[in-house]
Amino acid sequence: MKRRHFLFAPFLIFPIGAFARLKNLIRQKKGIKVAAGEDRFNREIKFAGGNPMNLKVSGKDTDGDLCIFEGERGENDPKGGPPLHVHHEQDEIFYIVEGRFRFQVGDEKFELNAGDNLFAPRKVPHTFINIGNMKSKVLTIFQPAGQMEAYFQELGKFSGRPSSEQLQKLFRDHGMEIVGPRLAIE
Repeated sequence: MKRRHFLFAPFLIFPIGAFARLKNLIRQKKGIKVAAGEDRFNREIKFAGGNPMNLKVSGKDTDGDLCIFEGERGENDPKGGPPLHVHHEQDEIFYIVEGRFRFQVGDEKFELNAGDNLFAPRKVPHTFINIGNMKSKVLTIFQPAGQMEAYFQELGKFSGRPSSEQLQKLFRDHGMEIVGPRLAIE
């Protein structure tokens, strides 16, 4: 190697390392409070015409590292849940705030109550259904955030449950795939 190339090589590598650290410089340097019952950006996302899904921590706050939603099930589609599906890029973590749920992750089934949590790894099929008789509330964490915020905004535009074709397209457009039906109450 020529001496001048050897001397300038560290300067060529520096910008790459500096670019990797730039992410930490852009990240928010302050706390962000989102009050109970509110959405991070004051949007109103509702499923089946009435069940709220509020964004609590945005991927915009975390440089895409994660996002957190708080979903409620009530009188509008109280037992509802998604079809069996796969996230190709996100792990999903569920924390039950209120209610009782049955989950399927891969071939395993779990029952969760208030205070319980469940990890569903990316690329593993999963689904859930509310099996309690009361209102329920779940925190859902996606890591990384991916396109989940856009997915929920689009899903919230439907006044009722989308057709299977509409739902399949919505999932596909946001990095997911439907691989089976919703859970049934046994």
